[in-house]
Amino acid sequence: MLYRFIKAKIPEIQYLREREIQGRNTGFFAGSRPDFASALTMPGPSIIAEYKRASPSKGIINDSISPESAAAEFLSAGASAFSVLTEEKYFGGSLSFLNHFAATGLPVLRKDFIFDPLQVEQTAQTPAAAVLLIVRVIKEISLLKELVNLSFSLGLEPVVEIFSGRELYLARQAEARTLLVNNRDLDSLEIDLDLSSMLIRKKKPGEIWICASGIDKSTQVREFYGLGFEAFLIGTSLMSAASPGDKLRELCA
Repeated sequence: MLYRFIKAKIPEIQYLREREIQGRNTGFFAGSRPDFASALTMPGPSIIAEYKRASPSKGIINDSISPESAAAEFLSAGASAFSVLTEEKYFGGSLSFLNHFAATGLPVLRKDFIFDPLQVEQTAQTPAAAVLLIVRVIKEISLLKELVNLSFSLGLEPVVEIFSGRELYLARQAEARTLLVNNRDLDSLEIDLDLSSMLIRKKKPGEIWICASGIDKSTQVREFYGLGFEAFLIGTSLMSAASPGDKLRELCA
């Protein structure tokens, strides 16, 4: 699956490269970006509510709720920040969705399969406040460092996703400060919450840790917050609920 995700991004990168050669890439977003890291370090657990219309493991999750409606529901239900899937082929996303969530004033994370500097620059052309960088996708430490540094230089918070102790080491070598533990194996799509329980023991002062995938109960939020996670990225359980807003209120309780 991971190979398929990466392969699906190649045409997009080629398009961005052609535009760069032609001098047609637009300028960077001129407005202010809310501080993503600060939003996750307020007292108590922070919930990053994710807008995800579909996924390879679930198929169509919810394509009936518009980004505008979801943003309003999540905002009123107590979200600290948003995550927005922009990958089109497998997750039904769109770069345009970022605008609707940013309009609320909360910081927005662009979640996609990003492994080229042009994709980071593309993100900086939107009002997103953060960009996801997946170690398993990027692999080379030199490129990871480049993308982390580029993100910071463009006013974006690089959220570096890890899946092992080795990937945590690479994220630290790249000087990332916001780390996301994905409990879902991107190859098999299986979920193992023990991964978060194991990796959080390695947390260092000054780091911000996000727990993602498999969290669907308030008891889990409290448990993993007690272990040291500041934030929880929750998508499927919100988007598949009859009322995403009510489900978020339940998780924030």
